[in-house]
Amino acid sequence: MNVSVAEKRREPRYPGRGTVLVRPENPGGHNIRGKLLDVSASGFRMVHDCAALTAGQFVEFSHVEAKGRARVVWTRILAEAVESGFVLAG
Repeated sequence: MNVSVAEKRREPRYPGRGTVLVRPENPGGHNIRGKLLDVSASGFRMVHDCAALTAGQFVEFSHVEAKGRARVVWTRILAEAVESGFVLAG
């Protein structure tokens, strides 16, 4: 049985729009600007150009839907860009 990724998700995703700004909390972290791809009640996904963003890092973020603190869940380096998924943190 082949189950699609969308069917495994616990929450619905909605298309994102606009710019995302994230800043890693680690010392020396710099602002990373990207495009919001989609959002859910507990996180978001963005495309950007920073391959140094790694799973487990905490960031401060701001986009049109929300702002606050999040943790990087995954980062995928593609030929043309980098994508990262985030879960909201307290």
